Amino acid sequence: MQSIHPAQIDQWLAQAREAAPGQTPVVLDVREPWELQTASVKPDGFELMAMPMRSVPARFAELDRHRPIACLCHHGARSAQVVHFLTNQGFDQVVNIHGGINAWSHERDPGVPLY
Repeated sequence: MQSIHPAQIDQWLAQAREAAPGQTPVVLDVREPWELQTASVKPDGFELMAMPMRSVPARFAELDRHRPIACLCHHGARSAQVVHFLTNQGFDQVVNIHGGINAWSHERDPGVPLY
């Protein structure tokens, strides 16, 4: 499974745009709604989609297989499971954001609250 750190998101976005011209990369936040209300990332060069992990098996058809997707959760475990699931469903441009939103706050945007 491919994994990136939040500090590498700009590099991933550039590579994603090169690999899929005309496709806006997606950060797929798989946390629960209350977690999104507590802390969220600001879309900057990507589309932010929320899809709680438990709903992914029923909703993954809403995702475009041709768009690069980076999965995000609190610490990286749930998003890793979603990457594994999506890969098994034939998605080939999916990465895990290692350390989740917790690492995002430390590495990329200290304005994102820790919880």
